[in-house]
Amino acid sequence: MDEMSLPGDVRFALCCRVDGVESWDNNGGEDYLVRNDSGIRMASSFPLLRVGERPSLGAGESVCPVPVAVQHSIRPGRVFVRWTSDQWRTQRTAPCFFLRRYWSRMQGCNARNPNSYGCGIWLARLPVGDAPSVEFAIGCESAQGPVWDNNCGQNYVVRRGQLRVLTLNLHCRQEANQDAKLRLIASAINELGLDLICLQEVSEPWNEGRGDWSANTARMICEQLRESYSIYWDHSHLGFGRYREGCAVLSRFPMVESESAYVSTSHDGWDIHARKVLRVKVAVPVIGLVNMFCVHLSWWEAGFRGQFERLREWCRKSSGSGVAATLLCGDFNVPTGSEGYRCVLADGEFRDQIGGAPFGGGRVPGGTWMDPSWFQRGRIDHCFMNSAGGLMPVSSRELFNGTEYSRVSDHPGYFVEFEPGVVGA
Repeated sequence: MDEMSLPGDVRFALCCRVDGVESWDNNGGEDYLVRNDSGIRMASSFPLLRVGERPSLGAGESVCPVPVAVQHSIRPGRVFVRWTSDQWRTQRTAPCFFLRRYWSRMQGCNARNPNSYGCGIWLARLPVGDAPSVEFAIGCESAQGPVWDNNCGQNYVVRRGQLRVLTLNLHCRQEANQDAKLRLIASAINELGLDLICLQEVSEPWNEGRGDWSANTARMICEQLRESYSIYWDHSHLGFGRYREGCAVLSRFPMVESESAYVSTSHDGWDIHARKVLRVKVAVPVIGLVNMFCVHLSWWEAGFRGQFERLREWCRKSSGSGVAATLLCGDFNVPTGSEGYRCVLADGEFRDQIGGAPFGGGRVPGGTWMDPSWFQRGRIDHCFMNSAGGLMPVSSRELFNGTEYSRVSDHPGYFVEFEPGVVGA
């Protein structure tokens, strides 16, 4: 249905639901109206706007088209895109051209340009070559003076071969309204377009040790996703006296390999310190092969050092010449700045990708362990990458914290976005 044209005029109202409370905007009781073959309608407060959202560049794609909507009432003169492919060390300017037949040629509809709402479409083509990303803002010289659209101060970014990773501890089915929270997690994955999801404290009923796949929390999330994801899961031990508890990885990209192994000295499924790690190798477009380890280790006093050393050796053995990067994501049970955390980073083999990327997203105020100072002195959920890895973290965000998505666990989630980078940079 997403690719089909609308059948005619469309009336609509807007609804926002936050924590079960709904707010509506129906244009003062008259609803909003978009007429068939009318093209774009812009709010009066946006005389210049990028349209045609394009989140990524495909492999081998050397030109990035940028459609721009301009209100005819500002009497636009020169419209242009100011852009960079090297984080503004250098910059270039590309002209936008007014295409009177834009809608018929590019979109297959009969809208006029400019249309009946006074909105015209201009088009720039950025010669990006093989650049891994491009950042840009849009400018216009008009009768009202210079007008800019820079995405509310953040600029627009289009990336090639990006990888979006989430790590989240599910709290082993100890949450009230558990099904609703699993639905919220699935909704966030859909909205954010996540590629790799590492889940810890994934659970299913113990069932005399046999488990019950139909009630597995990772499977329940996966079945609510809009796109098809591969899933790999394994259990480590009995959790909370009732569940098979373990880890799972969901991947939007093909899993080339998958395996799991205990990194703890205990392999006893009745022992909470029996810790099993999952590894999947995924084929990421443009980037190549990525090793992802989904991790849930014991705390420092209960064997962390030995578990991590076994994990480190496993990473070394599995990181062949064809692997672009190795990621260790999950609940490490060692806070930032602690002896265990320093143990991970001590020899420079791994780097913290959450602390190493621009951090955004609010954190919950108050006296809980998720207060703002926790990020600085006590975060135990981490995403590490091998220092020789050919990925660069471009953003990281804390999710499910009550500010950016409601809480779903006793842990927040962490989302890191990567793009191809210089190996070892």
